[in-house]
Parts: sequence; C-alpha cells; structure tokens
Amino acid sequence: MVPWLSPDEPFPPVERALGASSGAPGLLAASADLLPSRLVDAYRHGIFPWYSDGQPVLWWSPDPRMILRPDDFKVSPSFKKTLKRVLRDPAWEVRVDDDFAAVMRACASAPRHGQRGTWITNDVIDAYSTLHRIGEAHSVETWFEGRRVGGLYGVSLGTMFFGESMFAAMTDASKIALAALVAHLRRSGVALIDCQQNTAHLASLGGHEIARKSFLAHVRATVSAPAIGWRFDKQVLADWTGHRSAPESAVPAV
Repeated sequence: MVPWLSPDEPFPPVERALGASSGAPGLLAASADLLPSRLVDAYRHGIFPWYSDGQPVLWWSPDPRMILRPDDFKVSPSFKKTLKRVLRDPAWEVRVDDDFAAVMRACASAPRHGQRGTWITNDVIDAYSTLHRIGEAHSVETWFEGRRVGGLYGVSLGTMFFGESMFAAMTDASKIALAALVAHLRRSGVALIDCQQNTAHLASLGGHEIARKSFLAHVRATVSAPAIGWRFDKQVLADWTGHRSAPESAVPAV
C-alpha cells in the first residue's frame, strides 16, 4: 500500500516504491501538500511529483531512471545546420529566466501524445515559482523575432539538474533550448541531467536508463555542491557546431 504523508512526515525509503510488476512502477507515496520545502526535499532524495488534476500529490522514484549525460548529447547533421542558423541570425535568441511562470504555463498547455490534460496546475506553477524565486528552478527559452517559441524548465541543486518539461511552438524550438542548457551544464561541470522517465525522444538525443541506486548515489554527491551560475545566451550553442564561443565569464547576462 502506498503511504499517505502528513505535512511533517518524511518520505519513506525509495526502495519501498512500487515495483515493475505493479500498475504504477516507481510510485512511492501520496500527500495533500506541495510545499516548496517538500519539493526540495524530494529532489534531494531522487523523488519527483507527478499526478493529474483532482488527484492527491503522487511522489515517484522509478527504477531504472532516465538520465542524459551532457557529453552524450546527440546533434544530428540537420540539427547542427539549424543551430548554425540560430547562431548567425539575430532574430533568434536564447534567454534564461525571462519569465519562468510563462514557460510553465506554456508547458502545461502543450499537447502530449497519449495524454489528456496536464499535471502542471496552478498549484504546481506556484510551488515551482517559489523555487525559482530562491534560485533553485530555472527556465531556458528560445525566442524568434521577439516571441517566445519554445523552452524548458527544471530544478537546479548544486551541480545536479532535474529536467521537468518542455514546449515548442516552432519546429526544434524546445530542442534549441535543450541544446543551450546542455552546453551550459557541461561547461559548468554538471555530469548528469535527470530526465525522470524513458521516452523515445530523449533516447534519440542521447538519454539512457541507469539503475536507481547509481542515480541516487550521484544525487547525494552533487546536490550539496556550490550552486552553478545561470548567465548564458545562445553563444553556448557553438559547442555543438564546431565553432569556438566566448567563455561563459565573458557572456553577457540575459
């Protein structure tokens, strides 16, 4: 039985999450609250919330875990051409934290194959926006001709990044934001990005599964490290095109 957590009750050990033979592999616990303090504690223990509107907050720790190592990020020849075009055309921008809540709302309204509705409710947006205000959640946004056309958001603790969701209103717009994020994280010494669950799209970009035990060992070793910086723009995309770009200390804030 999945335990119900009271507001001050800690998470059970992740090894108690439901197994592969259950109808909900990885489900660990449920609660009524989505307090920012609970969210940070969850990520520090390799746990994340995922549920539908009208359900209690459901907390997950699947085994295996989908991850992306920045060094393994795959850039196809056609996408490399796209990145070169983005780099030379001033109509394209990559902005960081321009409007975090707007990115979350765009992710909430993005259509998902095989899914109806969204788990990114107003309460979820409020909780993650609080993390953003204290510097523990960030958005990376793709802009074209002054319009936000794609982006992503996630949680950043120490030298660990936990990806949450992406959206695109133009072809490759979310992928451009992801390429910029991955380049920045690689430059910042982040060795692993949490992708939570396996999808064909993430696998095509270099993501793969690792055992939960290995994932949690990495989380424990990185979440308490000094926080990385969040100053970068589209010039980091040059890492994937074979062109040199300015060191991040010389990249202007956006």
